[in-house]
Amino acid sequence: MRQSSVRGEGARRRAPGPRDGGGDRKPREEDGTRAPQDAGAEGGGDAGAKDAAGAAGAGAGGGRAESRRASRTEAQGGGRRRKGKGPRRKRSRGVRILRWTALTLAVLIVGAAGAGYLYYQHLNGNIKKEDLDLGDSNLTKPEPNAAGQSPLNILLIGQDSRNDKENLKLGGAKQDVGRKGLADVQMLVHVSADRSNMSVISIPRDTRVTIPKCTDPKDDQVYEKTFAPINESLTHGGPGCTVATWKELTGIYIDHFMMVDFKGVVSMADAIGGVPVCVDKNIYSHDSRGHGSGLRLEKGTTPVKGEQALAWLRTRYGFEDNTDIGRAKAQHMYMTSMIRQLKSGTKLSDPGQLMDLAEAATSALTVDRGLGTVKKLYDLGNDLKRVPTKRTTMVTMPWEYRNDGEYVVPKPGDAEKTFSLIRNDTALDGKDKKKPDKVPDPSESKGELPVVVQNGTASTVLGPASGRARDITGELVRLGYAKTTANTELTSQADTTINYPGEAKQGDALAVAKALGLPKSAVKESQSVTEVTLVVGNDWREGTAYPKSDATDDDKAPKIDDKINGEEKKCMNVNPDYTF
Repeated sequence: MRQSSVRGEGARRRAPGPRDGGGDRKPREEDGTRAPQDAGAEGGGDAGAKDAAGAAGAGAGGGRAESRRASRTEAQGGGRRRKGKGPRRKRSRGVRILRWTALTLAVLIVGAAGAGYLYYQHLNGNIKKEDLDLGDSNLTKPEPNAAGQSPLNILLIGQDSRNDKENLKLGGAKQDVGRKGLADVQMLVHVSADRSNMSVISIPRDTRVTIPKCTDPKDDQVYEKTFAPINESLTHGGPGCTVATWKELTGIYIDHFMMVDFKGVVSMADAIGGVPVCVDKNIYSHDSRGHGSGLRLEKGTTPVKGEQALAWLRTRYGFEDNTDIGRAKAQHMYMTSMIRQLKSGTKLSDPGQLMDLAEAATSALTVDRGLGTVKKLYDLGNDLKRVPTKRTTMVTMPWEYRNDGEYVVPKPGDAEKTFSLIRNDTALDGKDKKKPDKVPDPSESKGELPVVVQNGTASTVLGPASGRARDITGELVRLGYAKTTANTELTSQADTTINYPGEAKQGDALAVAKALGLPKSAVKESQSVTEVTLVVGNDWREGTAYPKSDATDDDKAPKIDDKINGEEKKCMNVNPDYTF
């Protein structure tokens, strides 16, 4: 099939649908009485590193200089999105999804292949680094489980800046040159503590959220808290503000981010050798008004690469209802297909191809400072490749329309339930092993049991709820836990939890939970506490009776129509107005 050229997506639609578009400081509770400010008016790097690394290792030593020069040139290629008509000109390019997966793979491969110290340092120099969190969040990293394992949360950010010729050539808009890039693709990759499963959540780019106060480290400019589309968070100082926004929205601690632009996506797609995608009827993403990515495919399965892969990832007009929701679904399908393709053994058997891909990948990548070397990316990839494909689940955050379909907001109840499952390291595929219902007896009487209570309501959006440690300490004493004391140090977490130091204290922790009306899921073993420790979260900001919530009823994810499993082979539904 002839590969079509990529065209810019035209004007913003008017039909209903979403528009286009670490600080862990611990202030004392007594001092943390800030009032909330008023708010103003949208994987797997495990992909086949094991198969490809062996092939790379056999011949990575020769021709490095020549490969390096050639790959530098190729890495400058890539594509960018076009703007839409309207005040924000936002066009998602799911390219970052392709890029993130390919990036991680490529870097892993070169690291494993022993490409040589100088080339290793050269690749390190390609990687751009920025601060992880530009906000004032007190959200703390989750406690390790009983085996000492911690979950891993990585925010993937795709930005649409068009400030060079290559990106304009592949569909950019001249009037957008010079403006700050928008975070038009955002996906949170959650890898379980035991690395048995991975859940990926997308958020539509024009989802209205509270963007917290952020300070740009480059010029110390302060961006005040505002209520705006989530993709604008990137313009408030960089990816660290997008991370801060996710932390406040979801209550999920984020370990790392990986951000990419368009450069290099075409050459990387070519190096991968093509990814099979499927449509249920012929599609041509183009109309007389200039809408569309230019994607042209016949019904059925087609391996796409280069500009055609780019077109697939940025297509909105032509998939389902012509909104970002359909586009996110197509990106998920591409990502799962790529994982299967790479794990099954791909064309990445030539060391020169691998180096070309690594060069383009590292040149395109911006990460947080904690992830800024090939070695660290390699270690990350080793973690990711442990996850079975069949336990990879991709979803879009539950959402609903607002303002006559102009934009979306998180769907009350369902969005929070989804975030809660991630916070509690529960797989979105519903296949986690059932925990035993047996409740061990307490090890000592409640009157003799030391319990520590801490205020975990230090939200930068809502402000801390003053005196929560004192209030719940008083309630526990009233219930007979006479040795309860308050820890006056503030922290921040979404869910109220009860941590216990070892199996001997599990029964005691469960008894405290029952006394306060907390669910069993709130009770967790922790290696960092020495006593039963209750942290009062942002789900319990007032009163002494724990508020019941649908989010705590069970460990099942809410019904999400576009959920995709890593082994599923599906076809995108083509909008009948964009077929031929």
